[in-house]
Amino acid sequence: MAIRAKGGLRSFVGRRLELAALEEFVRSGDDAVAYVHGIAGMGKSALVLALTERLEATGADVVVLDCRTVEPTERGLLGALGMDEMGRSPLPSLLVLDHYEVFRLMDTWLRQMLVPSLESGSRVLLAGREPPVAAWFSSPTGFRSVPLGPLRDDDAVGLLDALGVSEGETRRLNRIARGHPLALTLAAAGADHQPGLELEEAASGRVIDELARLFLSDVDDPTARRALEAASVVRRTTEPLLAAMLEQDEADDAIQQLLDLPFVDAGRDGLVVHEAVREAISAFVRGANPVRHRGYRRAAWRELRTEVGDAAPGDLWRYTADMLYLIENPVVREAFFPSGAQPLAVEPARPGDATAIADIAKRHEPSEAAARLGSWWTEAPETFSVIRDRDGVVVGFFSLLDTSHIRGARGFDDPVVEEWAQHLLDNPVPKGQVALALRRWLDVERGELPCATQAACWLDVKRAYMALRPALRRMYVVVQDVPTYWPVVEKLGFRPIAEQPVVIGGAAHSSVALDFGPGSVDGWLAELVGAELGVGDPSSGDENARELLVRGELVALTRLEYGLFTHLRQCEGRAVTREDLLREVWGTEYTGGS
Repeated sequence: MAIRAKGGLRSFVGRRLELAALEEFVRSGDDAVAYVHGIAGMGKSALVLALTERLEATGADVVVLDCRTVEPTERGLLGALGMDEMGRSPLPSLLVLDHYEVFRLMDTWLRQMLVPSLESGSRVLLAGREPPVAAWFSSPTGFRSVPLGPLRDDDAVGLLDALGVSEGETRRLNRIARGHPLALTLAAAGADHQPGLELEEAASGRVIDELARLFLSDVDDPTARRALEAASVVRRTTEPLLAAMLEQDEADDAIQQLLDLPFVDAGRDGLVVHEAVREAISAFVRGANPVRHRGYRRAAWRELRTEVGDAAPGDLWRYTADMLYLIENPVVREAFFPSGAQPLAVEPARPGDATAIADIAKRHEPSEAAARLGSWWTEAPETFSVIRDRDGVVVGFFSLLDTSHIRGARGFDDPVVEEWAQHLLDNPVPKGQVALALRRWLDVERGELPCATQAACWLDVKRAYMALRPALRRMYVVVQDVPTYWPVVEKLGFRPIAEQPVVIGGAAHSSVALDFGPGSVDGWLAELVGAELGVGDPSSGDENARELLVRGELVALTRLEYGLFTHLRQCEGRAVTREDLLREVWGTEYTGGS
């Protein structure tokens, strides 16, 4: 575990066996890929840092990328490596991808394209929260898994000793933290303020949450507390972003105050609060003061919307990731950043998959509809992907069409795609922009119903979203089970393209389309966040002009009127007391009287 000592320097404590295993992985050449995985705060990044420092001291060529700052596309990864395209320049002897859990969109491409192209002697080290996809274990290039568990007792005591904890306290605090490196760090920081800290009875999964909450409650400086709260609501913290959420004079001092905390690091694109602490503090603030929590998110949204207009193309992903972090819609969050382990692998379909695809289609589709899918397989097999289980068996498939396939469908005898082509003709996308269409997804057991293969399918489609932005303008999707999916897709902005469904073999196929707007995927995400926060909808008003759109007309409000309106809007769905209004809107405390 790496710790920050006084003066900002770091030292590494523990993990001798794991460090030795990784050094042997680099030297042996038996495997091309190693995967370090463990729950949040288990010390993955610290272990990676210790390894790379040792290797660099021997002159090894090592490149470490923080996946949180890299666009999850082929373009983004190669750009971060300084390469125009794969093969144009050699990869380093060791490529490390840290925080790999946010890079799962690229898992298949890495496994099938990047790793097989490695020169002899090159290695890839992945580090993330979730266990590896099962397909890695059958990789012909060789693969090893390095799980991280809690620190051994002697290492935990050594870490607490390095953090300045007295000898008599180390054993007791380790009983609280149970060898969890981040919990040990938090417990050591909190022991100064609460010598009687007692959490021995807390469930293991709650220790971090409880320690983070106690740490926040012990911050005496109001500016430091607000800064930590605000920094825990966003993905990353910069001075302009912090100034937007606080006051400018507070932000000037707050950056250094945040850097002094043991769980805050300076990243390539800003300060980052450790994800486990960030999630715990954000949840605590949301529960204790939802108005303030929403206020932080609104201020961050406005600042990000302003900054993204001047962002260079290479920086665009940072703002996309920032918007994704602000959004609370679970469908969107899971679609881009799945939170659980993914046992299934998505791969481009191979000729040998034809029988499995046909069997799944025949099982769930009328014969006429299955024949349409069979025609697409014959004419455009490149549009098909399959989902494989741990044993490599095809358990689902989907077909994703691009603009050329849609426009070329006329006369192809597929009424679903012909309907899309007509819609595209009647409602053309601007020059230089493109459309995608998800023709069908089917699971071997559940058909089009929600299941793990559907989640894997949608995750891969989101990879296409990222790869095509900012050119992607429209997305078409067809379903048979409208009641299951309509409540979900409507909130995402999908709209029906026809009053009546297309009937094939007695089955009704209903198509919907999502127009991302001129801002493509990034603009769409920003609008989703704005709608959640009540700032993207014109009916929420213009804060600078203090105007409200009422029945199509702008109505000017006084500062007090606008403050009252916005507070009531933020508290929609719950009662507001007189004391709340006086404190939050009038800026005074209620002391009785009229």
